[in-house]
This record gives sequence, C-alpha cells and structure tokens, in this order.
Amino acid sequence: MCGILGYVGNGNASDFLIEGLRRLEYRGYDSAGIAVYENGKIEIEKKAGRLVNLEKALESHPLRGNIGIGHTRWATHGKPSDVNAHPHGDENNHFVIVHNGIIENYEELREELQARGYVFMSQTDTEVIAHLVEWEFRTAKSLLEAVQKTVVQLRGAYGTVVMNQEDPNRLVVARSGSPLVIGYGVGENFIASDPLALLNVTRRFAYLEEVAEITRRSVEIYDREGQKVKREVHEGNFEHDAADKGQYRHYMQKEIFEQPVAIMNTLDGRIVNGKVNIN
Repeated sequence: MCGILGYVGNGNASDFLIEGLRRLEYRGYDSAGIAVYENGKIEIEKKAGRLVNLEKALESHPLRGNIGIGHTRWATHGKPSDVNAHPHGDENNHFVIVHNGIIENYEELREELQARGYVFMSQTDTEVIAHLVEWEFRTAKSLLEAVQKTVVQLRGAYGTVVMNQEDPNRLVVARSGSPLVIGYGVGENFIASDPLALLNVTRRFAYLEEVAEITRRSVEIYDREGQKVKREVHEGNFEHDAADKGQYRHYMQKEIFEQPVAIMNTLDGRIVNGKVNIN
C-alpha cells in the first residue's frame, strides 16, 4: 500500500504535494518523494525514511512549479532506500512516474528493455513503466497514446501517474486494481490514491477505472479501448479523516481496528444476491 498524488494548476505544486503526503503517510512510510517541473526540466527529490527526511531535503533544495507528482512508499520490490524511492524516471527523467501496486511481469519486461539498451537504476518493478513509456513515446502521437500502449503490456495491479518533460501542462493517469481518484478544482485539478488526501482542496471527485489525461482546465477519461467516456463526479461528504490517527497511538493500531469497516467497504457493490460480481 502506497500513497500517490498529482497536481496541475497555477499554484505551487510542492506545497500541495507535501501537505498531501502528510495526509497519506499512513499508507506507507518507507520513503517519500516528489517531482516538479521547474525551469524547463523535471526535478526530483526523494528520501528513504519518514516524510520529515524529504521535508528537510527540500529546505536546502526547494522545488517550485505548477505541475508535479508525489509518493509515499511501502516497499514491495527493492529495499527502502533513496534510489528505490519514487518518483522514478527514464535515464534522462524526460518521463517520470509514481506507482502503486505490483507489476507481476516486471522481470520479463525488464529483460526486454535491457536488451534494447535501457539501464536500470533501481530494484523496483515501477521503473519498467517509465522506460516502457519512453519506448512507446518514440512512435506515439502523444503522452496519452504512449501510456495507453504501455499499460496493455502490464500484468498485475497498478495505479500510476506519468508526467513528460516535453509537455509540462498535463498528467496522464492509469489505473487497474489500485485505487486512484481525480479531484476537481477551479483552474487546477488533483490526483490521489485516497480522496481523504484532497479534502483540504476539493470535495468533488471522480473515481478512475481506466486512463485519464488531466490539465489545469480539463479532465478527459478513456476506456480500455481508447474511447472517451464520462464518469460521475461525486460530492465528498466524509465525516472523518483517515489520515489522522484519531484515538489510536499509531497507524498500525488504527488499521487493525478499522479492518471490519475496510472489508465491508471493499465488498460493497461486489456481492450481489450472495454471489461475487466480477463485472
């Protein structure tokens, strides 16, 4: 379980990302990082350990820009370290991503990409996505098309956000199995793995099921066949904030006591007449 954030608008992306990561730290605290488009290129800062380590690094190396992505990690592939922390990019950081989930065929994809000459810096399954997007972009007409061509090659669960140095006005988001939500603002839009991370900026959400292209003024959602679709925008009415520990001494204790509700929410809408709905 990891936390994902994305921002595109007119404000300072770093401010939103750090505040959002504080609210998502319960989803993972092995490492944290952000990537922001600044002065013509994507700048990345990431650190192993709790979010405070990233905040200290940003004090000496602040990032300012109007588009960015962030991540707090619970390690799966690769030990907790600076190099394994997200965001990850291709060799030149022209394509930078954050990812939640597990890519089951990452070893196979990694071998194919290494045979094409790609060099991997981390031990993560996530890095294959960044290199695949770079590869597909060579023949694609847009970042959206490159991501669409990439995700059909992935097996497993994923929620991912991609930014491109050459097109610093949009984010492309893809999801299969791992939750992602789009938050609608005024002159700005947001992405998170949990709507509770966005309550301080918006109460209007759409729950993503496939691929979306997001700019500060628009959200375009596409199905798995590449056709544009509409998704209902929900008005959030949350009574509590899961990012707070509340009455509990630590997040693990909170998660243990919340398991019955979490299971109920997971099964909601998936059990129909006593049978699992697989549609």
